[in-house]
Amino acid sequence: MFIELKCNKSVVIFDSMSKKGVAILGSTGSIGTQALTVIEQYPDDFELVVITANKNADLLIEQSIKYKPNTVVIVDEDQYEKVNNALFEHDIKVYAGKKALEQVVEMNEVHTVLTALVGYAGLLPTINAIQHKKNIALANKETLVVAGELITQLAKENNVHIYPVDSEHSAIFQSWVGDFQNDIEKIYLTASGGPFRGKSLAELEKVTVKQALKHPNWEMGAKITIDSASLMNKGLEVIEAKWLFDLKAEQIEVVVHPQSIIHSAIQFEDGSIKAQLGLPDMKIPIQYALTYPKRYKSNFERFSFFDYPNLTFEKPDQETFRNLKLAFYTLDKQGNSACVLNAANEITNEAFLKEKISFLDIANINEEVIHKATFVNKPTLDDYVASNEEARRIATELVSARLN
Repeated sequence: MFIELKCNKSVVIFDSMSKKGVAILGSTGSIGTQALTVIEQYPDDFELVVITANKNADLLIEQSIKYKPNTVVIVDEDQYEKVNNALFEHDIKVYAGKKALEQVVEMNEVHTVLTALVGYAGLLPTINAIQHKKNIALANKETLVVAGELITQLAKENNVHIYPVDSEHSAIFQSWVGDFQNDIEKIYLTASGGPFRGKSLAELEKVTVKQALKHPNWEMGAKITIDSASLMNKGLEVIEAKWLFDLKAEQIEVVVHPQSIIHSAIQFEDGSIKAQLGLPDMKIPIQYALTYPKRYKSNFERFSFFDYPNLTFEKPDQETFRNLKLAFYTLDKQGNSACVLNAANEITNEAFLKEKISFLDIANINEEVIHKATFVNKPTLDDYVASNEEARRIATELVSARLN
């Protein structure tokens, strides 16, 4: 039996008689671990085919023994023997390396690939998954930031659907469902403001890594938490939204909403606004991306209006938190500029975490790299790869200069 949903944007076909095979790229991270708990609740609907990890071999082994996937990949090749020995008696196939990470998505049993990798590392596996006609549940915003035009074109050519997992983009998608025939006038991406909301440049000069890692609402990995503190995460989401929903920069507005209850909203041409609300919990958007168009009953904690009598909204301070301003700049400039920004930010984010640069240096170096890197107006995949490498080199040199 097949269920067919039709709208003027796409046609989605679901086989309701079989399990959906899922590959989780990045199962040991925050999104990956939560995705495993979601899948575990619906054993009649999902089959866990693949899980992967970068370096966290111990957790990968633990997850493999518990959830029993067909195949696992440990990207760090030095840990292959450890993982393979631990899983040998469990009849689980083990592979290692970046190339294995790209190739594992080709398995016939895989229907949907949940890309929960952090950063640029998600690009090539996602491209290969799309080329092998796997639907994508996208939690790796950098894939669209780096190569949004290429990714969206490949998805169209291969009739592949990309379902957003980021809470903000899931909220936009959920608000659009039922109104696909109506054009978007504007979207509102909400931001908590992070741990430094309202602080001045002078106050930000001396903030510590420990302070930056204390997000007020969400529990995330270190990289995303620092990006949230600098508003780079919101900037990357702005770029991602442009490609996911085919928008212009002027159709995207960022709103600081400290309570993180309204996850984002969509405004239609008649002025009506639809929003998706809920507690800060990533399991809901993960589940919706995997079960769309159905909503499965869950035991997740419920939101109560009476617990949040005051929802507030502010304009973001783009002069103090310039990473957001840089993101909008790359949307205007186009070409490979967003790829360059992302690469620079991955270097500066890591440098700040290692206390090599100050918090304000993140945006300062990111901006400098944008202006120093080679601009490519119509980039190919090879251009994106080269731009990523060049931007990382320039950013690394600028970080080193600040240490001397």
